[in-house]
Amino acid sequence: MVAPTVREIVPIKMNKDGAILVSKTRATLDTIVGAFNDGATAEEIAHQYPSVPLADIYSVIGYYLRQKKQVDAYLKRRAKQAKEIRKFNEERLNTSGIRERLLARSKTGRK
Repeated sequence: MVAPTVREIVPIKMNKDGAILVSKTRATLDTIVGAFNDGATAEEIAHQYPSVPLADIYSVIGYYLRQKKQVDAYLKRRAKQAKEIRKFNEERLNTSGIRERLLARSKTGRK
């Protein structure tokens, strides 16, 4: 008997912002792969992100292991974008002394 060739579709899709989402959820490829690289099992990841089916987590991990070079390049780009966005927001918003201002405001009863 010859085993049939089965092609499975990896349950990922890129959104308009360039983030790859898993299983029609808001869980990103970055999150799933990050958890896996931190040593979490597929079951632990599924427990952490119950909106993502366990089978889809296994599919994504398999995709990552087969396409490691491309996925790592994507993750590196995403980390760079996140750093740039964080820097932009920090420059745009003055957060220095915010804790002190909030504490002072709470003592005077202002909201």
